[in-house]
Amino acid sequence: MAVETLSPDWEFDRVDDGSQKIHAEVQLKNYGKFLEEYTSQLRRIEDALDDSIGDVWDFNLDPIALKLLPYEQSSLLELIKTENKVLNKVITVYAALCCEIKKLKYEAETKFYNGLLFYGEGATNASMVEGDCQIQMGRFISFLQELSCFVTRCYEVVMNVVHQLAALYISNKIAPKIIETTGVHFQTMYEHLGELLTVLLTLDEIIDNHITLKDHWTMYKRLLKSVHHNPSKFGIQEEKLKPFEKFLLKLEGQLLDGMIFQACIEQQFDSLNGGVSVSKNSTFAEEFAHSIRSIFANVEAKLGEPSEIDQRDKYVGICGLFVLHFQIFRTIDKKFYKSLLDICKKVPAITLTANIIWFPDSFLIQKIPAAAKLLDRKSLQAIKIHRDTFLQQKAQSLTKDVQSYYVFVSSWMMKMESILSKEQRMDKFAEDLTNRCNVFIQGFLYAYSISTIIKTTMNLYMSMQKPMTKTSVKALCRLVELLKAIEHMFYRRSMVVADSVSHITQHLQHQALHSISVAKKRVISDKKYSEQRLDVLSALVLAENTLNGPSTKQRRLIVSLALSVGTQMKTFKDEELFPLQVVMKKLDLISELRERVQTQCDCCFLYWHRAVFPIYLDDVYENAVDAARLHHLLDKLCKEIEKDLRLSVHTHLKLDDRNPFKVGMKDLALFFSLNPIRFFNRFIDIRAYVTHYLDKTFYNLTTVALHDWATYSEMRNLATQRYGLVMTEAHLPSQTLEQGLDVLEIMRNIHIFVSRYLYNLNNQIFIERTSNNKHLNTINIRHIANSIRTHGTGIMNTTVNFTYQFLKKKFYIFSQFMYDEHIKSRLIKDIRFFREIKDQNDHKYPFDRAEKFNRGIRKLGITPEGQSYLDQFRQLISQIGNAMGYVRMIRSGGLHCSSNAIRFVPDLEDIVNFEELVKEEGLAEETLKAARHLDSVLSDHTRNSAEGTEYFKMLVDVFAPEFRRPKNIHLRNFYIIVPPLTLNFVEHSISCKEKLNKKNKIGAAFTDDGFAMVLLMAAGVAYILKLLDQYREFDSLHWFQSVREKYLKEIRAVAKQQNVQSASQDEKLLQTMNLTQKRLDVYLQEFELLYFSLSSARIFFRADKTAAEENQEKKEKEEETKTSNGDLSDSAVSADPVVK
Repeated sequence: MAVETLSPDWEFDRVDDGSQKIHAEVQLKNYGKFLEEYTSQLRRIEDALDDSIGDVWDFNLDPIALKLLPYEQSSLLELIKTENKVLNKVITVYAALCCEIKKLKYEAETKFYNGLLFYGEGATNASMVEGDCQIQMGRFISFLQELSCFVTRCYEVVMNVVHQLAALYISNKIAPKIIETTGVHFQTMYEHLGELLTVLLTLDEIIDNHITLKDHWTMYKRLLKSVHHNPSKFGIQEEKLKPFEKFLLKLEGQLLDGMIFQACIEQQFDSLNGGVSVSKNSTFAEEFAHSIRSIFANVEAKLGEPSEIDQRDKYVGICGLFVLHFQIFRTIDKKFYKSLLDICKKVPAITLTANIIWFPDSFLIQKIPAAAKLLDRKSLQAIKIHRDTFLQQKAQSLTKDVQSYYVFVSSWMMKMESILSKEQRMDKFAEDLTNRCNVFIQGFLYAYSISTIIKTTMNLYMSMQKPMTKTSVKALCRLVELLKAIEHMFYRRSMVVADSVSHITQHLQHQALHSISVAKKRVISDKKYSEQRLDVLSALVLAENTLNGPSTKQRRLIVSLALSVGTQMKTFKDEELFPLQVVMKKLDLISELRERVQTQCDCCFLYWHRAVFPIYLDDVYENAVDAARLHHLLDKLCKEIEKDLRLSVHTHLKLDDRNPFKVGMKDLALFFSLNPIRFFNRFIDIRAYVTHYLDKTFYNLTTVALHDWATYSEMRNLATQRYGLVMTEAHLPSQTLEQGLDVLEIMRNIHIFVSRYLYNLNNQIFIERTSNNKHLNTINIRHIANSIRTHGTGIMNTTVNFTYQFLKKKFYIFSQFMYDEHIKSRLIKDIRFFREIKDQNDHKYPFDRAEKFNRGIRKLGITPEGQSYLDQFRQLISQIGNAMGYVRMIRSGGLHCSSNAIRFVPDLEDIVNFEELVKEEGLAEETLKAARHLDSVLSDHTRNSAEGTEYFKMLVDVFAPEFRRPKNIHLRNFYIIVPPLTLNFVEHSISCKEKLNKKNKIGAAFTDDGFAMVLLMAAGVAYILKLLDQYREFDSLHWFQSVREKYLKEIRAVAKQQNVQSASQDEKLLQTMNLTQKRLDVYLQEFELLYFSLSSARIFFRADKTAAEENQEKKEKEEETKTSNGDLSDSAVSADPVVK
């Protein structure tokens, strides 16, 4: 479909009345307002969510780097453009040379210094195998070749710089001058030349101090000699070997003999083919000397002062230039030489790089021995003495320095926060920029001063091989912290700093341009024409044009060179020139602020002093309040935390004094508030590290000693409460959690179990009879429940079956004992005796008769262990009782396990049917199966938790028919053996308990309710199953009443006798009576305990009912069931018609 074009009638009037513009401005203003509000709203949200103070990313992560350094896209030829072609050439040549020197310096610092310094690091002599040194050096040859090329390039640049300067300052009055150089001093050129000489000098010092490098080089040469004797063995052609040897000799002569700097200054600077004359150029010699003195005057004034920026580095360059001047011109200024040496009193040593320290006095004396001879030995000796004194004084003043700098840096940081947080007012914009500039520079100056103190002190100690005190180490490490604090401050506020730097550079450029424009007007206003004035004007125009742009290194260099020409002929007044120089220095600093701060705050040199770290870390650890100072401490912390948790959990053992008022207290939790630390390419999270260590330790130790699981669980909880650590549960298999003996093990060895363990009826616990260890094992309901949870509920029925098999065997022995003629005849005699005397004896079985039976049994024979037949019968009964106790515990454990499993169901009365819910939702068949399975599991658990299987009843029913047979009629006599059996048990029980207090505890015990359990079993299983009415027959003996009456009668008799004897005051007799009374009390108490245990045990077998009563109850229940079923069928029949 074609688009219809608008007719001309619909076009707007082309006359612009301005309304459209006004409307657009209003809309733009509204949009700007909305954007500001929305930005501030987002910022508030961000601040609320973010925990960092500044508007910057994490210092440790640093995902995005912010580079402030402007990049120059124009070439030098494009920048240096004036109508004065000759001046253009001069400035271009000098600028190009300075740029080349800067590049060489950068390459040396980033590539060659570290390459040489770190050679041989990381491999100890012990780990080095024969031949490793030679292989390492062989790989290093290519690096040395690159270094050789670099050094050669440096020589060429030094030569070129000298030639270019000599060509400008010519002493031949006839020869034409390139430009008029009276009053022109290219100081920048000499400073750059000094920097290049410093690079060569540093390379010499690094190689000279590198013993490993020299040793490996010697070994490599020896290897080459071996190869030379037999090249075929090494597969090398002999013709290739000689050039390689020559090459190595060249490398050794150029680099390794410490002659890099010397070879540079000893070059032939005079051109042989009639080119530039250098050594005989007096004007150049004077200019050279003047420039060195001028640079030195500036350096000397600032050296060692708080406003020092890079004067130390320049001083090294001055010394190099002075030696070069002497080497070329062979003249020496003794006064200036002395001034150079006097600096050593102020600055005894200078760090060139890393751990390489340089002594100016040694250098000057070595390189200019002729001048050194003119000085007296005392003054040279005084310099060395002063160096030692300086180190001693510095060691003493370090603590004070730390305190001072701590205050300075803290106040500076507050100023920084204050000035950067303040909104800039347009009416005071210039003033605000000046303040910001000063604060930034002040921060850098602090960083430079602190860095210098640390490097100089540490390197001097190392160089002079003097021990450092612990206090000095701590102080120096605190200074390192301050250094990093300054760096972090700049980093944290880097967004605002970046914004401010661009404004400050523009402001400084404006000030410089204003000064230059004033001088330019003054030159223009002077109508006198000369080439020199023209050069000055061209230089000022060049400086102006170059400043009108970004503050790049190249532009600042060109301005500096242009002003060297532009400041001659008193173009600037003295009060104008100094402020201009200050502005240019500030511009240099601010333009490279980030890079300079990073350089000064770089603490890589600490690698060479890593021995101090343990002392520092110990100090940090001891003062846990300053945890934020910590950056690399882990293992000690882990062990201390573990120790603290252990001692806290085991306080009941009173292992040591934990009173915080006496021994003090360290809050180690502060370490866990630290953010993760970046360490090279790793991140170290202290919280995660310690948590992992504790998890690993607790898990490993729990697997070794399973019984300690509860202790480690408590320690985990304590670690969470005290330190906020999120610990991981061990999740060891449930079998290991408070397991004790496993049900399967007991089941398979039930005959051993019942003989080695004693049963406590009331607490439902089995206790080991004896043990070779210092502890006894116990088994309680929780252990059984855990075993059932491990193996499943099916294990319960299997256990009861095993118990049944065991009981069968024991009942066979039981029957044999009861059938024995000696036993049977005595029991029948006792029954007849009781029937005869029961009316006379108030229906109570006599105590004496039971004692007589006991004694009589002993006459039948005793085992080697001293046990009678009755003792063995008692043990048999106890083992049967233990087996029944075990069955009881299995049932209780099953109920416990089921209740634990069902506790997650909210309401047992109202359990949701998951199968129906799944059907309603129409879910997949697999889900339906899962739901059905879940319903089944829930149903089983609910049933099991509500009612357990009546295992006792099962065991009664299964033995009843057999015990009721006529052939087992001999078991009817069992009730009459119970009195002597109880008497035997009580004597045995008291004997065991008394052994507990003795040193030899063999046979000691404090519980054995298996016997009580079996009395019930014998009456309930033997009598209820066999003789049916034996409980009533045993009760008819009134045995326990008889025992009670007997002991009470004896106790009263002893008490009466005590009252009689107390008058005679026979102490021995009284003591005997007291012991007798005590013995009687113990016996009475034991019999009563046995009676209570027996009464408790009878409940399990429903001893209140006879067999006839139970049968009658059973018949009634069956009739009720039939009746209820009949009613249900009738109701169903009657309901049918209604349904129809």
